[in-house]
Amino acid sequence: MQDVFKNHIYKNLSFLNESQFIIAISGGIDSVVLAHLCHSLKLKFSLAHCNFNLREEESNKDEEFVIQLAELLDVEVFIQNFDTEVYAKQYKRSIQMAARELRYQWFKELAAQLKFDYILTAHHADDNLETFLINFTRGTGLNGLTGIPMINGNVVRPLLPFSRAQIEAYATQKNIYWREDASNASTKYLRNKLRHEVVPILKSINPQLLESFQNTLTNLNDTAEIVNESLNAFEKKAIVKRDDSGITYNISEFENVNNPKAYLFECFSKYGFTEWNDIVDLLNAQSGKLVKSNTHRLIKHREHLILAELNSTPKMDVTLSAIDVQNGAVETPLGILFFNEADAITETSKNTIYIDQSKLKFPLELHIWIEGDNFQPIGMTGKKKVSKYLKDEKSSLIDKENTWVLKSDNKIIWLVGKRADERFKVTERTKTILRITVG
Repeated sequence: MQDVFKNHIYKNLSFLNESQFIIAISGGIDSVVLAHLCHSLKLKFSLAHCNFNLREEESNKDEEFVIQLAELLDVEVFIQNFDTEVYAKQYKRSIQMAARELRYQWFKELAAQLKFDYILTAHHADDNLETFLINFTRGTGLNGLTGIPMINGNVVRPLLPFSRAQIEAYATQKNIYWREDASNASTKYLRNKLRHEVVPILKSINPQLLESFQNTLTNLNDTAEIVNESLNAFEKKAIVKRDDSGITYNISEFENVNNPKAYLFECFSKYGFTEWNDIVDLLNAQSGKLVKSNTHRLIKHREHLILAELNSTPKMDVTLSAIDVQNGAVETPLGILFFNEADAITETSKNTIYIDQSKLKFPLELHIWIEGDNFQPIGMTGKKKVSKYLKDEKSSLIDKENTWVLKSDNKIIWLVGKRADERFKVTERTKTILRITVG
């Protein structure tokens, strides 16, 4: 296996010869063999081990084993302890998902801080098959059936072409020691159940299962490339705007294809959506209707669909003193507010207004508009509710949620980026003109 591994690195992953990387090591056979193989090629690496504190003394013995292995290979080792159960409860994750998130977050932070080029994990061909079967049994699209990528950003998986049997044979031949995780024998986890009960049956039916599976993956990845090319061409036509609020799609482009549901799935499945019939119904729904995933929402707005993140971060109110205004610039959640005295009204835009400074009463308040807010749009004689103004302007739900008001003495000076208030406008009697710009 050592010679085959060397040829594999030379042919497919030659950049590792000139790189410094970390190997994610558990102490199990797969990662230990990967460390020994990289050491045999004199590659430059360090070890990174996560102690998830899930198996009491066994977790500590894994940590001790990894430290001893680092001494044997004469490489640096990094150890991180996690309270995995607390994290799982706090973020409502399964233990396995919590461990995965903690692991990859730390690996990436470690690589960034210490300037490692890559993170190597020991996933192999049997892991690839198991992942395929997990996705298949849970329901997925084409992307869920194309297998684990060998290179994904700075994460590299050099053992993907090799089977568990090859790894075990190499470890036996080289008298390599490793730690056995007793939980790997339990079938209460889906992956283990597939590994111990399903895959052996499939291999008994087809002894060349892994080779056949690799051919299937190759064909599926080739098909995925064709689909991605078609999807990229479709999105170029369908997407009309990208900004901080989200991505806006033309509904007509979905209606013009033979299978709108398929295009909706390919466009939005990566954002965690699962209710595809509800998403199809959005195409003909009333404005304001939406469908949520755990991380995003898809909103119908007139002839568009708007994809936006679920924003749980509160938008903090800002109080501005007379000194803040005199200083000329204030950092706010929607950008920097600039305050400058002007000799006259020159060019105006939606991001700039001119007001009579004498009409201000401090402190000023800047916040997201609230129900009941009203103002007197400049040029009008009567007041208008902000909600009615936004409705008349045909603002989307996203736009409404991100509309700020600047107030003085609880009176709106400016619906920021949209309309100034008549009550603060510059007149012939104005002595000091204040220009306010958001940028």
